[in-house]
Amino acid sequence: MSAYVPRLLDTELGAVAAAHPAALVVGPRACGKTTTTRRHSGSVLRLDVPAQAAVVRADPDAALRGLAEPVLIDEWQLVPEVLGAVKRAVDDDPRPGRFVLTGSSQADLTTSGWPATGRIVRLTMYPLVSRERHGDPTSPSLIDRILSDGADAFGNSASGWDLQDYVDEALSSGWPEALRVPAGRARDRWLTGYVDHLATREAPSLGVARDPGRMRKYLHMLAANTGGVPTHKLLYDAAGIDRRTAVSYDNLLDSLMITQRVPAWAGNFIDRAVRLPKRYLIDPGLIAPLLRVDHRRTLRDGDLLGRILDTLVAAQFRAECAVSVVGADMYHLRDANGRREIDLLIEARDGQIIAIEVKATAAPSREDGRHLEWLRERLGSRLAMGLLVHSGPRVFGLAERILAVPIAGLWSR
Repeated sequence: MSAYVPRLLDTELGAVAAAHPAALVVGPRACGKTTTTRRHSGSVLRLDVPAQAAVVRADPDAALRGLAEPVLIDEWQLVPEVLGAVKRAVDDDPRPGRFVLTGSSQADLTTSGWPATGRIVRLTMYPLVSRERHGDPTSPSLIDRILSDGADAFGNSASGWDLQDYVDEALSSGWPEALRVPAGRARDRWLTGYVDHLATREAPSLGVARDPGRMRKYLHMLAANTGGVPTHKLLYDAAGIDRRTAVSYDNLLDSLMITQRVPAWAGNFIDRAVRLPKRYLIDPGLIAPLLRVDHRRTLRDGDLLGRILDTLVAAQFRAECAVSVVGADMYHLRDANGRREIDLLIEARDGQIIAIEVKATAAPSREDGRHLEWLRERLGSRLAMGLLVHSGPRVFGLAERILAVPIAGLWSR
């Protein structure tokens, strides 16, 4: 991790800079925003440096003049007046590629108003995913390749990954700084520190969680239920908090991009479908410090193993949706009695659907894909592809438009 690791966002950020005057990159703390955007910038204003912040605060318009473009304005939320200066500069000279801004996702909670509406293109960056670590992050989004190429998007190459490799991949995390320290105790300390900072510093500073212990308990319950569809009451009762507190925690954690609530798909062909959101940690590496588990314990606990693999796969598709040219959103589907369940549904803006089931098996069968076939019969041609994502070595067809794909096939061809 000493050399720069190309990110999925690099291509998208280059395209935005070629067509728009300003871009804003948001993402969770320490996901690599500054490192990546520096590579797309001619000069840098670091507003977390007091001397530079003071200059910008005194006269934001003057501070931006004469700098080599694109100008990176890092941690803009520390001097929010700079947004007005960017707006005025872009209004006066709307050439593409003038400004790149980065900031913590918590800025959405602390900034009143948005003076640059319509002038800044917003891009989302997530922690490292496996295509960035092991594959080719410069190729088109996996979503776009599936919709255009079908089964050919995966090729026929065999995967050398096994179940232990996938667990190690998930628990190693996607935080660049964590990956710079050795695996084991050193990395666990970094990840534990990340969670502690969230509970003891970030949340209280935003006036949401004044009791770090209660926030940790709620995070623990979210980690224990990642990849699941728990009722809200189950979560807040188990954490020993009330509903109002839980709602404030949920909104905070989603805004900080620590968690995501994947909504139920609003298809109208199924009676009494579950409308609860599916809960995910954004990065599966946070499961270990929150639940105090390692890969050995995971491999002995079937329920935990399934949740970790589901969270790992969801992280890949979440990042792919963010850079899809076609445009796509992520959902889940489950009927009320649990007989039919689709782990993830990717709906493109043209209405095509990619359905994903995740199975912790090295030898998937057609029976494992029965819910995908059920969905295909109901969606007809709208189902572009059903994917049974498994821990085995091979890509192979299960049925018409239903493909068994190794987890590693999501990031390698």
